[in-house]
Amino acid sequence: MFTSRLRTLTFVLFAVPAAAAAQEQMKPPTGPITMAGQLAKAFHSMQADLAESAARMPEDQYGFRPTPEIKPFGQLVAHLAIAQFRACAILKGEPSPKKDEKEEATRTKAEAIGLLKSSTEYCAPLVNAMNESSFTELASVDKMQVQKGLIPIELAVHGMEMYGTMAVYLRLKGLVPPMTEREKQMKKSQ
Repeated sequence: MFTSRLRTLTFVLFAVPAAAAAQEQMKPPTGPITMAGQLAKAFHSMQADLAESAARMPEDQYGFRPTPEIKPFGQLVAHLAIAQFRACAILKGEPSPKKDEKEEATRTKAEAIGLLKSSTEYCAPLVNAMNESSFTELASVDKMQVQKGLIPIELAVHGMEMYGTMAVYLRLKGLVPPMTEREKQMKKSQ
């Protein structure tokens, strides 16, 4: 599972920040392009798209599941948030502040979005503080030692996976996902 997510790294590191830069029509960077910088951009871009996706789904559809075997939409949002807390707690060297949260718990839309927002706020300073030397520092994960740089990669890849899943749920409800809407607006303005 972790190996398959690493294959997505090239896309995460370059395509997501590049798309965000194109959408914002940002000036080219003046300094070096670094792994840490690209991952921070990917993290923040993906968090914005995830939050917007969660906001687009109507409250009465947070229990929507395309088939009985898969998670309802609100549980996807909670799963993402709890996973982010868990990953960032490793970076911080502490137990997850939401270790007792259950993704299956019933939440309102506001509660699920609040959980997602708080996980982003918990992770953002940790991801922003990463640099090329801290990428190779080791963190303890259960009984293993893992390079800290793998954690922001996992955050970005898992975020993309969840965004893709949420986008399908949105489309099944006739809603346009945020990235698609921006692409359409960009094409209109050209």
